[in-house]
Amino acid sequence: MKDIIVVDDEPDILEILNYNLTKEKYNVKVFSNPLEAVKYVKNNPVDLIISDWLMPDLDGLELCRLLKTDLVTRNIPIIMISCKSDEIDIVTALEIGADDYLVKPFHTKELIVRVKKIIKRNLNFNQMHEVTEEEKTENKMIIRNNLKIDVDNYAAFLGGKNIELTYSEYKLIKLLAGKPGKVFTRDDIICAINGNNCIVTERAIDVQIVGLRKKLGDYRDFIETIRSVGYRFKVV
Repeated sequence: MKDIIVVDDEPDILEILNYNLTKEKYNVKVFSNPLEAVKYVKNNPVDLIISDWLMPDLDGLELCRLLKTDLVTRNIPIIMISCKSDEIDIVTALEIGADDYLVKPFHTKELIVRVKKIIKRNLNFNQMHEVTEEEKTENKMIIRNNLKIDVDNYAAFLGGKNIELTYSEYKLIKLLAGKPGKVFTRDDIICAINGNNCIVTERAIDVQIVGLRKKLGDYRDFIETIRSVGYRFKVV
């Protein structure tokens, strides 16, 4: 049985989601206090988090940031739910590390479909990336000229200096640099980073590319735009 936690300061939403997710045979724990939720997640196994954005004490965006920058919790999928519907808000949440975004009010059935797909995708991903204990001791690096990506520690470096990347930016540069010369369409990138059931728009990917290029500085041209198609990492 998969463990899901729901974080929201609205009792009605907690009650509705608890009932419907439990009905789907998930083990559900609800929190109205996001600080208590973070503490719980860091000390207990969790398969998925559903979090509201606008909450007192700690908003959903900061909750996501805290969990996605912690090596222990960063791989736990997070679905953000919010009344914020502007594209910039959706992009912001995804850049911080949210795996999906659902605008309130939403149909419970739609949320459950997304929950099932994300959990299945995460299970498939973990099975595909199972490694031996010997492999776990090796420090895996993707090296492209002066760019180094430390796969084990979710970090990237330029000329030996750490690049401060969001979780989504890290996944993006790892995807592109992992296969230099390969052209990724915007749909390819959306599916690889966020899953094929996410509401990310092609424009959102362009915004993320712009932000990533800024952080690459003099090496921004490592990421090439293929007009009307997508992006690729230059062969260096």
